[in-house]
Amino acid sequence: MDHRAPTSASAVESVVAGTPQSVGSFRFWFEDQRWEWSDEAAAVYGYAAESTQPSTELLLAHKHPDDRALVARSIDAAVRTGEPFCGRHRVIDTSGRVHHVIVVADRMFDDRGLVVGTTGYLIDVSDALEENRQEILDDTLPELVESRAVIEQAKGVLMVVYGINAEQAFRVLQWRSQETNVKLRTLAHQLVNEIPAMGGGPASQRARFDHLLLTMRGDVVAAE
Repeated sequence: MDHRAPTSASAVESVVAGTPQSVGSFRFWFEDQRWEWSDEAAAVYGYAAESTQPSTELLLAHKHPDDRALVARSIDAAVRTGEPFCGRHRVIDTSGRVHHVIVVADRMFDDRGLVVGTTGYLIDVSDALEENRQEILDDTLPELVESRAVIEQAKGVLMVVYGINAEQAFRVLQWRSQETNVKLRTLAHQLVNEIPAMGGGPASQRARFDHLLLTMRGDVVAAE
């Protein structure tokens, strides 16, 4: 991933064809705590495109009261350590609706290779996909039948890392498959195969996992 020119969320395919966009991108500069967000990320918070400039204060104001302190500490830690801001929390939009979101991020570098911030995606995993379940199954059933075990393993990893359920984990895999135009089973193989190489404490493992999720491009050929 080129952190100097992160992919706009407008280029990210909808997680399920025909549904509203639920993945937005953002960038956060550590030195002056300056934020940028895509129109899709703004929409999660209830704002129209380009109508509002994001800030740490604004973002924290929209966090669920039970999550606000944790998110504030995560942002402070990111500024102090230069590590990506990431996590799972709840956002309350301008209409009062609660969104369950996952922040998947990686470090952002300047032209000298120095870490200056974090860039990544805000994934809204609030809505169940009941109305789209058959469409998803029609598109992916051959893969699920042929490579069910590895896909289930990949879903399990996502569930543990991000604290989400099986359907939400599948939604994340589906998003990455569509964004990279790589078969879901191939990405699942790569994700599962590279997990054993991760070491360190929980914080560093989460950062490495986010990096893997954002940079994998199906380089590992799925076993037949």
